[in-house]
Amino acid sequence: MSITPERKSALITEYATKPGDTGSPEVQVAILTERIVNLTEHFKTNKKDNHSRRGLLAMVTQRRRLLDYVKKKDEARYQDLIKRLGLRR
Repeated sequence: MSITPERKSALITEYATKPGDTGSPEVQVAILTERIVNLTEHFKTNKKDNHSRRGLLAMVTQRRRLLDYVKKKDEARYQDLIKRLGLRR
């Protein structure tokens, strides 16, 4: 259900705003999106896993807050980020 360290480092290098950047909102949203997609696939076969569903809702909320922050700071960065991730908003 979680992402592999290799995939996480690939996401960090792809969405980093500068070298060595691991905590920018873009990177955080990309990692959360990957985890959300993995959990969504998990729920297709494990419909009764309500404990993990609560964690999924928390991740979706955290991603929403980060996206709202990016939108408030810079609309162009926000539009680029949701386009690159394929999110609808």
